[in-house]
Amino acid sequence: MELPTHLRYTKEHEWLRVEDGNIAYVGITDFAQSELGDLVYIEVDTVGEEVAQDEVFGTIEAVKTTSDLFMPVSAKILEFNPKLDENDGDDPTLANSDPYGDGWIIKIEMTKPEELEGLLDAEAYGAMIG
Repeated sequence: MELPTHLRYTKEHEWLRVEDGNIAYVGITDFAQSELGDLVYIEVDTVGEEVAQDEVFGTIEAVKTTSDLFMPVSAKILEFNPKLDENDGDDPTLANSDPYGDGWIIKIEMTKPEELEGLLDAEAYGAMIG
């Protein structure tokens, strides 16, 4: 199971990658996508909104289940990955095949970057999932 060490992780199985300043990307972990199975739909209707840490920012639908997506840190949602968006590329399986790359879900501007300190590093996340 892939766990890149440059990412931060949540107990709800999202990852966060800080890019430039307060800009970051969020997606689901390799563990999450393997547990969910083949993804058929990802919905994010919160673009342009500020979402607090641990609040739901969207949903992810697999063949047998639908799960909420939780915000790792308080942030304004800048973009929903157009490759996953049904109005653009519409390929939610990218979150299965490349969860840490092209399968990112949202681009955000962190409003409380200090909340990063509460997220898990790769070692702690790996220990949590066993």
